[in-house]
Amino acid sequence: MTRQPQPGPERTQTGVRMEKRLLKVLKALAELYDISLAEFLEDLVRDAFAGRAPLSDIAQAQAAELMRIYGVDLGSSSRAASLSSSAADG
Repeated sequence: MTRQPQPGPERTQTGVRMEKRLLKVLKALAELYDISLAEFLEDLVRDAFAGRAPLSDIAQAQAAELMRIYGVDLGSSSRAASLSSSAADG
């Protein structure tokens, strides 16, 4: 009896818009770990949804340095604050 391989998750192409400098940071981090941007984003989201820290301390430091280099200021985003407060209210 031969086993059929289990199909992997079905993926789809998406046209997500995001801040240009933040995208540069994400691409650089994915490159550091030698994975595609899509794989990196999937891992981040899965960890975040599971309640796990998506980045190790070392990766967090690398992200902070890349954000400094690319001029990303996370405090300037009012959307992040509104998402976390509306989720808490929900």
